[in-house]
Formats: sequence, structure tokens, C-alpha cells
Amino acid sequence: MKLEFLGASGGEVTGSKFLITTVEGNKILLDCGMYQGKGLETDSMNRDLGFDPREIDVLLLSHAHIDHSGLIPYIYTLGFNGKIYCTSATRDLCSIMLADSGKIQEADIYQFNKKRARQNLPPVEPIFTMKDAHESMKLFFTSPYDKPFDIFPNVSVEFKDTGHILGGSSIVLRIRENNKVKTLLYTSDVGRYNKKILKDPTSDLPQADYIICESTYGNRLHSTIEEAEEQLMLIVKDACAKRRGKLIIPSFAIGRSQEIIYALHRLHKEKNLPDVEIFVDSPLAVSATDIYRLHRECFNDEMNEFIDEVSDPFGFNKLHYIRTIEDSKKLNIYNKPCVIISASGMMEAGRVKHHLANNISNPRTTILSVGYCAPTTLGARIMRGDKTVSIFGNKYKVKAHLESIDSYSGHADYLELLQYLSVQNPKKVKKFFVVHGDDESREGFKEKLEETGFKKVLLPFHKESVKL
Repeated sequence: MKLEFLGASGGEVTGSKFLITTVEGNKILLDCGMYQGKGLETDSMNRDLGFDPREIDVLLLSHAHIDHSGLIPYIYTLGFNGKIYCTSATRDLCSIMLADSGKIQEADIYQFNKKRARQNLPPVEPIFTMKDAHESMKLFFTSPYDKPFDIFPNVSVEFKDTGHILGGSSIVLRIRENNKVKTLLYTSDVGRYNKKILKDPTSDLPQADYIICESTYGNRLHSTIEEAEEQLMLIVKDACAKRRGKLIIPSFAIGRSQEIIYALHRLHKEKNLPDVEIFVDSPLAVSATDIYRLHRECFNDEMNEFIDEVSDPFGFNKLHYIRTIEDSKKLNIYNKPCVIISASGMMEAGRVKHHLANNISNPRTTILSVGYCAPTTLGARIMRGDKTVSIFGNKYKVKAHLESIDSYSGHADYLELLQYLSVQNPKKVKKFFVVHGDDESREGFKEKLEETGFKKVLLPFHKESVKL
């Protein structure tokens, strides 16, 4: 069989797409993610798929994050009509995330075309629309964790819990060729251990012949998750009680927002928060939280015990979900100390940009980053200390106090990745492909893997094709 690396390779972190072609000619796509965080270059990168969607038989989707699922509506518009297999939680999250992505693209293209019109240039089309996203959902089929199923007579698939995001999974493929079974493990994004909501990444993995593994933090270590809640408590107290200002938490709508909400609920229950209102101002985060409530099967024991005690882990009397634009605008004139959780986490889109524009030049404001920001994003520019930033085309002086917590990362650090892989016998792994990381992370993780005993560790370049 043949394996092609069509995204999240060659030093790219986003755009995960890996194509398997079996000896019988079956074409299996692992994820179909969107490139993010590269400005105008991103559009052309996303349109350059490297394959004909009409030829894909099956798409196996590891999880709902846009850098893994975001081009599904696009390939649907180009003729893809195969089945998409994933967990039920992933399907439910995709139903809101892909539509939201389409909505953002339509809005961005509308503004872009106004500029083109002033230059007498023809309009361009978005990669896909909300309508395309909704229509592509008919291709989704679900399977639970740990239940192998056949997609072809010679190919079986099994989803394994990664603890990265609700419904997130590694994908195990067992492919029979020439009377031999080859086992391929695609880790996708591996979560952290001892997180507060989701189960730990599973240790129930088969011995693999081939491994495709992420390396987002392949050369770095996180601080412990136990420290995160205390850090959050201290930052809320400093921002709202001492500085008497707003605490703005730009947060990914899926996963990170729910973790922050749950942590604040626990702190509130323990009377460890100042008496301030907390607003979740992200329609996507609100909808995602509703979906989280439906999938208790993904939660760990601690979370389930908390639910038995309080009923709703994502709701308490100081927490308010903002749904309408009108209510979001009211936060601009809300002059009391408060906490605002708003997407997007990289501060590139969504309502958080309005909150930043209205508050970033106020020294009483605190901006708390709780996730990764790609180097070219607004979030990266703010957090690296740029004195002036552009928001909606206007220049703003950055006078806000800046804080960050890296413990909330949804990605395992290199020790946690090695822990996830510890069930493998390195001598039995024929080839180990390191993807989904910048070159520094990939090279650092390659060294760690080789120290552990893995022999054939490879760093595939973009559009590289390998025979397995």
C-alpha cells in the first residue's frame, strides 16, 4: 500500500490529511483538515488538496477540530461522496463547527470582495458555505470507541480514545495484503493525562507496524494540570479584585472553553472566586457546551461524580451564556469587573476581537491566553509583547496586562506522547512518521523516540509518498 502526506507535514502543524491507497486500489483519507494561521497564503494552500475528492472511497475522521475536519464541505463540493466514519461526539461537534467555519468564510469573502471591487477585480468564491457544510453532514456515520468494523473486506478500523477533545480518537487500521495483516496507528492529536473533564488517553492500543504521530509539543514540557486551576484563581483575583478590570480569556470554542467554565465552576463552588459575573460570549462555545452535556460517556470519573453532585457542570448562578449580538454589544458598556470567555483562541476571528478592540488599551484590562497561537496570528502578536496591534484595520496600543497558562493545552507534551506510545515494542515498528509539528518540534521528538528505541523515525515532507 501507499501512504501520502498531504498536510500537517513538512513542518506544518495544521491541515492534517493523509491518504492511504491499498493494493486493491481502495483510497482511504485520514482526516481532511484546513490550514490555519498563514494569512492570505492559507486560502491557496487549502485549495491545493493533492488528490481528487471523487476518487476517495472512505474518510476516517479523528476529531472535530477544524485543522482536521475543516475541508470536508470543500471536498463535498468537488464531488466526494464516500462515507465519513467518526465517533458520535465528533459528528455532533462537526455539525456546528463546519457550519460556523462556512459562515466565517462567507463573511470574510464578502469583505475581501468589497476591496476587490474597489480595484475593479472580479469577486472570488469562498472555499465553502454554510449550506455546503450542512449538506456534507449526510455523509457521516458513527462508531463507538474500541469496536472494530470493516470498511472493506480487507480493511478494519477501530477508534481509540485520545482524551484530546470530546470524541477525539486515534485510528487503528488493520489492512490485509498478500495474506499478511499490516497494522497502522494514526495517533492524531493526543491529549494530556489527568485532565479534569475527559478520560486519559487510552493505553489499550495494539502493536503497530507503522505509526503516524503528532508532535505539536514534541520538544517541550507543560506545567502540571494541577497547577492550572490555582493559576486561574490567582489571575481572576488579580484582574477583577485587585485591578478592578475585565479579564478577557480568548479561548477555543471547543474543549478549552468548557475546561475554563468547569474550572471556574469548581472555584466558585469552593468560594475561591471574587464576586464577579462570568460571561461566555461565543455562539459556537454555547452550542458546543450543549453537545458536551450529551456525551457523558466521554467524561472521566471525577467529572461524572461532580455531575452527580451539581447536575450541570457547565452552569452556575454567576455564569451567563451570551447568544445574541445585542447582548454581546452590551458587554462593551458593562463597567464592572468581570470575566469574558470568547472565541477564537488565537484572537483571529469571532467576538473576542470586538472585546479586544474595546479593552486592549485599558491598563485595567487583563488578557489571559490559555492556548497555542500560531506565529502570524493576532494572539501571537499580542502575547509576544507588540506595543501596537491592528484590529479591524485600526491601530490599538496594547496597554492591557498579559497573562498565560499553558497547562490547558489540549496536546500532550513529549513525555506524555512517550507515555502514550509506551505500549509499543519499538523493535516491531517498521516505520515511525512524525507529523503535525514545526521542524524544531519534529526533530526534537525524533531524538526522543530514537533514545526510546524506535529505529526508523522519519520526518515526511509535504506530498511525500511512501510505500508500506
